[in-house]
Amino acid sequence: MKLLRVGPPGAERPFALGPDGTAYDLSGLTPDIDGAFLSRLGPDRFDPAELAAAVARGELPTADLTGLRIGAPVARPGKLVCVGLNYRDHAEEAGAAIPAEPVLFLKGTDTVIGPDDEVLVPRGAAKTDHEIELAVVIGRRARYLETDEQAAACIAGYAISNDVTERAFQLERGGQWDKGKCCETFNPLGPWLVTPDEVADPQALPLRLWVNGELRQDGNTAAQIFPVLEVLRYISRFMVLEPGDVVSTGTPAGVAMGRPDTPFLVPGDVLELEIEGLGRQRQVLGKA
Repeated sequence: MKLLRVGPPGAERPFALGPDGTAYDLSGLTPDIDGAFLSRLGPDRFDPAELAAAVARGELPTADLTGLRIGAPVARPGKLVCVGLNYRDHAEEAGAAIPAEPVLFLKGTDTVIGPDDEVLVPRGAAKTDHEIELAVVIGRRARYLETDEQAAACIAGYAISNDVTERAFQLERGGQWDKGKCCETFNPLGPWLVTPDEVADPQALPLRLWVNGELRQDGNTAAQIFPVLEVLRYISRFMVLEPGDVVSTGTPAGVAMGRPDTPFLVPGDVLELEIEGLGRQRQVLGKA
């Protein structure tokens, strides 16, 4: 099942996409796609097949979404937990040692925007960069997970995330990474939340990013140092993940920081991102 939220910022409505791309209005079932709704997803809770059956029976109204803004597929996430240096080739291009344990950092949830919304280059920025990532949306409380099976049961779905980063703020201004990670608009998310029944293997997903039509990142989640389920188990030792939280699982090589001859992002640049089966994003950069 593909879930999405459509409408102006702060007034999005929930929809599901059928196999033929028809959009079905979920407003009669839930006011939004949020933690409360996502906690109902899962084979032992709310089976996505039930919704598919309702679609097949014609019980949900359809809508034409042509030309309408798509918002982030989950409303008001409580936490945005990110994994740094989770691809060997990215760690190498960054000049960093291969981590022995997942590198974790938090990103402000107010950075989350729609997949095609404008990304703002911060005032005083010098090295704005891109990072395509597989995001995991949590659907069940995750606390001290012991097994991969327990971790898998906590996943409501997957989405594309762009972990936009201002490297000069991150690495040259002292302190932790937050300064370069938490600038406004620095986390386009979506377009869809794709439920696990449609993702055969989260460790076999090609992911690509283009800047002004030039392919910059071309990787596969198979190359992650710490796979998705291990990441969730690890995080759950240090913090509780709640329904609606988002975990971004790292980026492959190809960021501007790792390419001495590659320019960083500037206003007017166009980013395009895709992960197989999870849709596409497109952002035009503007000025803050």
